[in-house]
Amino acid sequence: MRYFTAGESHGPKLTAIIEGIPAGLPLTAADINYELKRRQGGYGRGGRMKIESDQVEITSGVRHGLTMGSPITLSVVNRDFKNWEKIMAVEDVEDKIKAQRRLTK
Repeated sequence: MRYFTAGESHGPKLTAIIEGIPAGLPLTAADINYELKRRQGGYGRGGRMKIESDQVEITSGVRHGLTMGSPITLSVVNRDFKNWEKIMAVEDVEDKIKAQRRLTK
């Protein structure tokens, strides 16, 4: 089994790709969300874990609740990203502000 993750803390979303999972194993987003909820009640850095309620979306590799044998892609959207959008912007913040001003004229 091999996995890759992408995304930063306070970014718009986290993505994980897991490969090497055999076909035919039962897996649903509810299974993963249960474990995420358990993690929130545990130990971690700061109080953010207690106020965030992460929910995973399975976007590939699972059909009808069973793994397909192909890589599984998971996404977790950061619902708090709106509060970090300027600080975590991909493009230059000044360029983004200028572009928004042009659109509103």
